[in-house]
Amino acid sequence: MNNPFEVIEARLNNIETLLLDIKHTPKGESQQAETDELLTVQDAAKLLSLTVPTVYGLISKGELPVMKRSKRCYFSKVELIDYLKQGRRKTLAETAIEAERYCKTKKG
Repeated sequence: MNNPFEVIEARLNNIETLLLDIKHTPKGESQQAETDELLTVQDAAKLLSLTVPTVYGLISKGELPVMKRSKRCYFSKVELIDYLKQGRRKTLAETAIEAERYCKTKKG
């Protein structure tokens, strides 16, 4: 039988993770997905706070999600925002929680 304190701790860790996810999820994200819009290179550069040549460089490296049609590039606003979120670094607290979970799984 499992130690009840371990069960409680595991559940609290799950709750904490869910709260952190909610905290870091922008409000209205579900609305954004429904109202996805296509952006031009200039619009994408403005959204990403980059220059147009830098955007073309990222396209050629295959780093930006892009759609090409008749020599023009289009971007999904939602995909660009997801691209930005992928670069998010975890806080020290999130890293500590993740390390603690990893250590627990290796012990058991």
